[in-house]
Amino acid sequence: MAPRYAIYYAPDVSDPLWARANQWLGRDPVTGSMVREPIPPLGREELDGLTVSARRYGFHATIKAPMALASDASEAELQDALARFAAEHAPLYLGRLELVSLHGFLALIPQANEALQDLAAHVVESFEPFRAPLSLKDQARRAAAGLTPRQQELLGAYGYPYVFEEFQFHMTLTDRLGKADHDRVLAAAEAWFAPVLATSVRLDRICLFVEPSPGEPFRRATEYRLRDGALGV
Repeated sequence: MAPRYAIYYAPDVSDPLWARANQWLGRDPVTGSMVREPIPPLGREELDGLTVSARRYGFHATIKAPMALASDASEAELQDALARFAAEHAPLYLGRLELVSLHGFLALIPQANEALQDLAAHVVESFEPFRAPLSLKDQARRAAAGLTPRQQELLGAYGYPYVFEEFQFHMTLTDRLGKADHDRVLAAAEAWFAPVLATSVRLDRICLFVEPSPGEPFRRATEYRLRDGALGV
C-alpha cells in the first residue's frame, strides 16, 4: 500500500516540550523508539492504553491532514514544494499553549490567532494538488463522525472536514477519555506539562510526517524552517 504524507507543526527536537510530549505519549517519531518512563502518578501501561491513536500519529498539530499522493505527484516534488513554501513564509508567535479538554481528549492549544488561521488555510490550498482523492470507504468513515453540512462540504473538496473556518490548531495528548479517567489524567497532564507551558511558542517550521503503510506509526521525516524576513502570508 502507498504511504500517506501529512504536513504538521512540531517543535524543534531540542525543545523541552518535544521531549516531554514524547515521554507522555511513549514514542519518539524521529527515531521510532518507544519511551518507557512512567508519568507519575500514571503507570506506563495505563497511559499507553489512553494514548493509542495519539502515540501512533506522534506529537504534532495538523495543518494538512494525512493524504496519499496524487498519481502524478512524487515525494521528491512534495519536498521541493515544502521547501519553497517555507522560504516564502515567516514564523508566527502563538503565545503560551493551554492544556484543555477538547471533545473528550486532552490537547494543547494557543489563543485565537488570525495569522495562524491564514497560514493553515494557505498550506491546505497550496498542497491540495498533491492529494489523491479519498476512497469511498475513507469518505464514509469520516462522514460517520457526525459532520455538519459545511464539514461535509469541506471533506468532499479537501479530503478533511476541519480546514479553513473549521480549523483549530491543537496538539493532541490523549485519545478520547471516559468520565472515570478524565479528571485524574488531566491532573497528571497539568503537573507534567506545567514546566514547559510557561514559555511562548513560535511556529517556525513545518514538518513532513510519513505513514509508511496503513496503520503503521507516523515518522517525522523532514522539516522546513520558515524564513525570518520572508514574505508574509
